[in-house]
Amino acid sequence: MLDRIGQGSLAQAAIEAALRSQAEAASKVQANALAVPSAGPTVVAGAAGAAGFDGSLTQVLKEGLRAANASVASVDRLGQDMVAGAISDFHELPGRLKQAELTFKFSMEVRNKLIEAYREVMRMSV
Repeated sequence: MLDRIGQGSLAQAAIEAALRSQAEAASKVQANALAVPSAGPTVVAGAAGAAGFDGSLTQVLKEGLRAANASVASVDRLGQDMVAGAISDFHELPGRLKQAELTFKFSMEVRNKLIEAYREVMRMSV
């Protein structure tokens, strides 16, 4: 699709520059997001423990963050896949974009709830 724009055209150069810029920004976000400090081995108890889950909260959060990051990273490749012709159905793009958006929003809500819970605990008097 990019080759139809014309060799050496300004539009083609702009699209390629935008794709490179987006890939660089995504790699910076990924590097910063995966550098989550460890909160120690907090064992999750209750219903999760009864269901056979024996991981730490830190590990669960890291795995969830990696899954959300993979979802967003797959969307970053959509432009390149479309230009390369790997995506034949144009209607797949909005669906994948919406899925990544919902994953990101859900991750942000989980983050906000964790921060809210931390603040509530810090307000408690001992």
